Amino acid sequence: MDRVIFACVHNAGRSQMAAAFFSALADPRRAEALSAGTQPGERVHLEVIEVMREVGLDLTSNRPQRLTNELVGGASLLITMGCGDECPHVPGLVRDDWPLADPKGLPLPEVRRIRDAIRTRVAALIDSHNWRRASS
Repeated sequence: MDRVIFACVHNAGRSQMAAAFFSALADPRRAEALSAGTQPGERVHLEVIEVMREVGLDLTSNRPQRLTNELVGGASLLITMGCGDECPHVPGLVRDDWPLADPKGLPLPEVRRIRDAIRTRVAALIDSHNWRRASS
C-alpha cells in the first residue's frame, strides 16, 4: 500500500484538508494519507473546520502532528504546501510542492477557494495513481 504525506508548516489547515479529501476519495486498500507540519500548531484552524464541515468532512477531532523523518520514511510521496526548506528531504522519496495560500485568518470565501483547489489537486493525484475508491 502506498502512503502519501501532506505537509505544511502548522498542520492546521492545508495539509489537514488534503489528507481529509484523500481519505474520503482514495481506496484505503491502495493508499493512505497522513498530514503533518514542521511547526505544528495547537489545533486545526476554526475557519478550516467550518469550511470542511460544509462539504461533509469533520476535522474537529484532528490534532496537528510534527513532520519527522520517521513519519516520512515509510511514505511513497511527500506533498509539501508552503513549508519550503523546512520540509525534510528524503533520498528516493518523490516530493511535489503545491503552492497554496495559508488559510489561517482569511475570510471564509478565501478559505473555500483554497479548500476547493486542494480538493481538485487531491482528486487529480488519486486519479493519476489509480487510487480512486470504487463507486458504490
